[in-house]
Amino acid sequence: MGTAQSREGELEDSESEDESVVSEPSSQGYESAEEKGERRAAVRKSPSAVGTSKGKADVLSYKLGNLSLSPAVPQTHKRAKLYLHTGGNTSKSQWTIYAKEVSYEFVKEDDDESDDDDDDGKEWLSKRAGKTTWVDWHLRVADKVSAKIDDGLQMQFFDDQLRVDFVSQGVWAMKFFNKTDYHAFVHEFQNCKFENSYQMKATEENKTKVFGKDFMTWASGEDADESIWEDAEDHLEDQKAATRKLKETYNESLKSGAKSMTMGAGEHSFLIGNSGIEVFRNMATGVHGKGVSIKLQTKSDSPKDPFSTPKKGMLIRGESNMMLLSPATDAKQHPTGVSQLDIATGKVVSEWKFEKDGTAISMRDLTNDSKGSQLDMSNTFLGLDDNRLCRWDMRTQAGLVQQLSSPILSWNEGHQFSRGTNFQCFASTGDGSIVVGSRDGKVRLYGTTSMRQAKTAFPGLGSPITHVDVTYDGKWILATTDTYMILISTLFKDKDGKTKTGFQGRMGNRIAAPRLLKLNPVDAHAAGAHKFIGGQFSWVTESGKQERHLVVSVGNFSVVWDFMRVKQSDHECYRHERGLKSCYCYEVVPKDESIVESKFMNDTFHSVASPEAPLVVATPKKITSYNI
Repeated sequence: MGTAQSREGELEDSESEDESVVSEPSSQGYESAEEKGERRAAVRKSPSAVGTSKGKADVLSYKLGNLSLSPAVPQTHKRAKLYLHTGGNTSKSQWTIYAKEVSYEFVKEDDDESDDDDDDGKEWLSKRAGKTTWVDWHLRVADKVSAKIDDGLQMQFFDDQLRVDFVSQGVWAMKFFNKTDYHAFVHEFQNCKFENSYQMKATEENKTKVFGKDFMTWASGEDADESIWEDAEDHLEDQKAATRKLKETYNESLKSGAKSMTMGAGEHSFLIGNSGIEVFRNMATGVHGKGVSIKLQTKSDSPKDPFSTPKKGMLIRGESNMMLLSPATDAKQHPTGVSQLDIATGKVVSEWKFEKDGTAISMRDLTNDSKGSQLDMSNTFLGLDDNRLCRWDMRTQAGLVQQLSSPILSWNEGHQFSRGTNFQCFASTGDGSIVVGSRDGKVRLYGTTSMRQAKTAFPGLGSPITHVDVTYDGKWILATTDTYMILISTLFKDKDGKTKTGFQGRMGNRIAAPRLLKLNPVDAHAAGAHKFIGGQFSWVTESGKQERHLVVSVGNFSVVWDFMRVKQSDHECYRHERGLKSCYCYEVVPKDESIVESKFMNDTFHSVASPEAPLVVATPKKITSYNI
C-alpha cells in the first residue's frame, strides 16, 4: 500500500556525466527486497533492456549519450534534456539523465505507409485503397520515443519546472531549456491531441463545433468559473484527513471466483461468482463471509443457461430480492431479459422479458430508481441500452403484481432515441435524477420529469465514458474513461441568482471547469495496459451527508482519492497547472492479481475509529476489506 505524491521530485541539473537524479518515490512497498535485488542484478547483466515493464535503463546508451563525441543534435528550437525513470514504485526509484540534449518533433505518421520527410508533417489525410483516412499525430523524441499523441501517453505537466513526464515503453521526462520552448511544446501537444481525438484541425471554429459556445471554457479550463470549487473549500474538514491511511481489516478466499459485487445497505452484501452467489455479512470492519452460497436454479437448470452465470446483480424490494442481468447468448448483443431471485429461498422466481409495443428489446444495464430505493418496496427500476433510457414496472397497468410464468415487464416511461446517443452507462441521484455517459464522451443529465430531453449535456473530452456515478445530492458527477476520471460539478446560478444543479435547469457558460483524476506516469506504467474500471464515490443514502472518497480499479491497483482534497483549489497538484487541472494525490492499494471491483460499503457502517465505511476489494480469488 502506498500514497502517490503529486510532485515527482524536481529534476536537478549537474555537469557530472554519470549523474543520477533521485526523486521521492511515488509509492512504497510494491516490491520486495528480493525482487529489488533480482531487478538490479538483471540491469547489470542486461544493459540493453531499455523501456521494459520494469523500467530498466540502457546503461551503455546512457553513457554514450553523455559523451562529448555523441552525435550532434540538429540545430532546431525543438530541444530538451531527456530523463529515464528506473526503480518503479520502490525506495530506489530515480530519474537518470538519458541524454543532455535531444531533438523532438510532432509528425504525421501512417503505419501502413513509409515516412515522407518532404511533407514536413503537414499531410492531414492518407489515400489508401481508394479511401481517404485520417493520419494521426505522433511525438518523436530522438530515436527512443515514437508514440501516438493521446491519453495513453499519460502526459503530466510541471509548469514550474519546465518539464513534462510521460509513458512510452518506459517512463520518460523532458526538461526544456526555457519557458518559450516549454510553452510551445505544451501548445503544440494540446493541438495535436485535439486533432487526433476529433479528426479536425485545432481551430477556434472547430473547437466551438465540438464543445459548443457555452462549454468552451469548461472544456479548456481557461477563464472558467472557479467559485464553485472555492465554495467547496468552506466545507473542508481539518487537514488531518489528508494523513489517514487504509488498513486491511479482513480478508477471505472465494469459493467460485468473482465477477461483480452487489453491496447491500442492510445486513448483507453479495458477490456474484462463476457458479453462484456468495453471501457476506456487513460489519463495521468490512464484509465477513457467512459460509452461505446460492446456486442459481432456473427453469431449464442447464449449465449453458445464461441466467445461471449472471454478470450483475441489483437489489430491490427492501433488499429481499435481486434482479440478475445475464449475458445474452450472442456476445455481440445485450440481454433481452432479467431474472428475479428471492434471496430468502435462493430461487429464481421469475424470468422477466424486456418488451415494448409487442417487440422484444435489449438492455445493456439496469440500476435502481434512486440511490437508496433498493431499501424501499418499489416495483420499478431503470434500464439503459445504446439508444434507450427507460423505467420498467413489474406490475400490470391495474397495479397488480404479475403472476405469469414468463412475465413481460411494463414500459413505464422513457424514450427510444432514433440513433446516435451511444449510451454506455448510467446512475441515479437520491431524488431519482439520472446521469448517462456515452461512447462519444458526453455526459447527459436528465431530471425527474422527463427522459426525452437532457437538461444539460456536457461535451466529451476525447475519450469514451465507460462508467458514471453521482453524489446523493446530485451536485457532483464522476465519469470514468480508460485512462482517467472526470469530476464534474453540476452547480450553477440561474438568472435570478439561485443556485441549482444541471438536473434542474440548463447550465449557462458561467460554470466550473471539471477536475481530472489521473495516475502519475510512474504508477500508470506500473499498472500496465490495464484500464480504469468503475470509478465511484463512497456510498451515502441520507440527505445532508457528503461523500468522502472516490475509488477506481486499474489492473492490480485500487486507487483512492480524498474527495475533499480534490475539491481544494489551491492544493499542490493545481498550483502550477494551466487549463484543466489534474489531481495526482491518491492512495494505492496493490493486490497480487487483477481487481474485479472496488466499492465502499454504505455510510451507515462507519465506526467511531474510522469516519468512512470500509472499502471492499474483490479479486478472482479473494475479497478484502479496508478501514481508514
